[in-house]
Amino acid sequence: MNILQRNRFAIMIGLVPALLIYITFSIIPILISIYYSFMDWNGFGAMKFIGIQNFVDIAKDPIFWKSFKNNIFVVLASVFGQIPIALGLALLLNRKLKCAKIFRTIGFLPVVISTVVISLTWNMLLNAEFGFINQFLKAIGLGSLAQNWLGDPKLSMISVCITIIWQFVGLYFIIFLAALQNVPDEILEAAEIDGASGWKRTVFITLPMIWDTIILAVLLCISGSLRTFDLIYVMTNGGPAHSTEVMAIYMYEKTFSSMKYGYGSAVSLYIFIFSLLLIFLSRLLLLRKAK
Repeated sequence: MNILQRNRFAIMIGLVPALLIYITFSIIPILISIYYSFMDWNGFGAMKFIGIQNFVDIAKDPIFWKSFKNNIFVVLASVFGQIPIALGLALLLNRKLKCAKIFRTIGFLPVVISTVVISLTWNMLLNAEFGFINQFLKAIGLGSLAQNWLGDPKLSMISVCITIIWQFVGLYFIIFLAALQNVPDEILEAAEIDGASGWKRTVFITLPMIWDTIILAVLLCISGSLRTFDLIYVMTNGGPAHSTEVMAIYMYEKTFSSMKYGYGSAVSLYIFIFSLLLIFLSRLLLLRKAK
């Protein structure tokens, strides 16, 4: 018998506290939210069962679908922005470079900074009147390029996504760097002896060996992007004209501003279902590509 079999009972006992916490704070709230989604409830008075009416009303609301579209935009911007940049930085800093540890620390720093601090800082940078970006453009004679970055519906979503990419690229950079450092040197040395250049080694050896890590990073990026709330809420509060409103902000506004707890619970189920579908399809596509 191996160690796991001999200590199966002890392992199960050790997992019980974590399982209880998970059930209490994750599974039970999800079940309660499902129950609320079939109710008309303002959070204080008596509940009224209305069946699937909340789901029907959500499906008919164009603002919800606009928030869904914005959410997909955030997901695409995050996946195609954070993952390639993080992977490129990891490949660069995986080599023996001077001050590599300092660059790694700087790269990871935005991840540990408070989201509210990041939001307020980027708000100041992007401010249309006294923001650093517009002032810099004017100082170098490119004042015509100065924009109302957060006040223009055509630019606000792009500005927010740039902030999101900047904040979280360090997280995936560290994940990729850890994976690269676990690639056996013997394989890379053998490829070099066979005449493979640095680019060929990266494309045909290094990347395939860390493909599982790339898949994990993409799935984490998608799930995190679908839950985006605090950064956008602080920067724009979903405006202007709902141009940066995502599903989480839509749910928050309907639940706590409009006092529609049943409606908000139904929105949360939509988010949950969309998240599962998107993650499942992405995983299926990436695994098929790996084969």
